[in-house]
Amino acid sequence: MNFYDTNFLKTHSQEILAFYDDRVIDSNGGYFQNFYDDGTTFNNGFKQLVSSTRIIVNYAMAASVLDKPDYLKTAQHGLDYLEQVHWQEESQGYAWTLQDNHPLDMTQQAYGYAFVLLAYAAARKAGIISSNDKLNETYQLLEERFWQADYGLYADTLSADGILSKYRGQNANMHICEAMISAYEATNNPLFLERANSIADNICNKQASLTNGLVWEHYTASFQPDWEYNKTDPKNLYRPWGFQPGHQTEWTKLLLQLNRHAPQVWFVEKAQQLFDDSFDRSWDENHGGLIYGFDPQGNWCDDDKYFWVQAESFAAAALLYQVTDDQSYLDNYQKLWQYSWQHFVDHKYGAWFRVLRRDNSKYSNEKSLAGAKCDYHSLGACLEAIRVLKMKSST
Repeated sequence: MNFYDTNFLKTHSQEILAFYDDRVIDSNGGYFQNFYDDGTTFNNGFKQLVSSTRIIVNYAMAASVLDKPDYLKTAQHGLDYLEQVHWQEESQGYAWTLQDNHPLDMTQQAYGYAFVLLAYAAARKAGIISSNDKLNETYQLLEERFWQADYGLYADTLSADGILSKYRGQNANMHICEAMISAYEATNNPLFLERANSIADNICNKQASLTNGLVWEHYTASFQPDWEYNKTDPKNLYRPWGFQPGHQTEWTKLLLQLNRHAPQVWFVEKAQQLFDDSFDRSWDENHGGLIYGFDPQGNWCDDDKYFWVQAESFAAAALLYQVTDDQSYLDNYQKLWQYSWQHFVDHKYGAWFRVLRRDNSKYSNEKSLAGAKCDYHSLGACLEAIRVLKMKSST
């Protein structure tokens, strides 16, 4: 089966969203975010900022690509909830989590702000909003609350009472870079592209030079590698220990998106190195797929398979093939897709499973969890591959 095909990718994108289309909107506000495999919802009143914003992005992006104008209404529904419920006017901050539309956790997370910016960028591209005001406002909040000028990177967490955590991480910076790229595409404001370039350079060159050329997850307040942080918790949802193959390939994708807008030789060279080194270390020859994490010596520390790792990696492989014409990247694209098609795509109910054991057996029947999965990665990877194919056919 040829997965490197626009018609296939559009059809599959529609199949992913079909799982959510008739069941994602909560008439009490926002989106349902917790789904069993068959589409039944659970814990209906619990909402998390990242899922709320990612679902906005899903529908805003897909509206034009899939020619589904009704998707704009679904995106608008989520945007209203973001602005009226997640945003707390009194404290001038976003609720990280909500229960029955009331704030549970008011910790301010740079990671969450990244997706707020991404949601506004997607809404701007889709024509849901007509000005750049909200993008500029979110940029300023990031600047005031998290920007660490001495390092050219962002801090992570601000407590509800305004105390900045000493923890520093690459994950928030990676997603802010992603959001800045999208904000630039939405506005043509070079400020966003310059900031994305700066983050990419500081993480993928400066920081990675401290950790054998790969991107480490955790740092001290002075952005020195913290080798001990969560060492006993390699399966942590947001801050796992170890090198994350999926984050190396996600950086591959971002570097090549940056190269699309302002080409630099190092973007392509570093993108290849991150992809090649992580793929070689983490592909499971016995059961297929990329494992979740490996330690500084290259030994696997978490051999589970996560949907987003496979998805980000096939998007990265498509971009690498586009820019290099190296057949090995197309082969890896097809290999990743064949594995995902066999094990992660739910051919009965739709969408993708979230996480599997190394042998590809399931842990549970929970397909999507608030803050953990809403098929943002799988859909986004398909839409990125469609974009690649469109550009390749025009050259």
